[in-house]
Amino acid sequence: MAAKKGELVPRPPKKVEYEIRFATADAKKGWRDLVATIRNPMTETWDFLTRTPLVTTRTNYRLKGELGTIQRGGTAHERWQHKPTAKGTARIWYFVDGRTVYLEQVHTSHPNETK
Repeated sequence: MAAKKGELVPRPPKKVEYEIRFATADAKKGWRDLVATIRNPMTETWDFLTRTPLVTTRTNYRLKGELGTIQRGGTAHERWQHKPTAKGTARIWYFVDGRTVYLEQVHTSHPNETK
């Protein structure tokens, strides 16, 4: 496949990093919307999710109760929530399968399910 002039070069992940993939079309739209409004925190979010998605912090933690597990492909996965900014209302819900972080839901404001 021939490259187009000006085509963006994707950053290659390090071998110890996780890949990030969209699990839904809505997550892709939400990600795009957040990047458009809070670009710098989203680059930090990218770095965090590719390096340490399973580390609990005050802005990154497992969801609890019924929201704490998601079924994908017949397998149960722990569902995590990441806050791109400590004081903002945006939330990213994701799960990890192997070395891949799947963005399941990307909310530009606090989701009703966790209010």
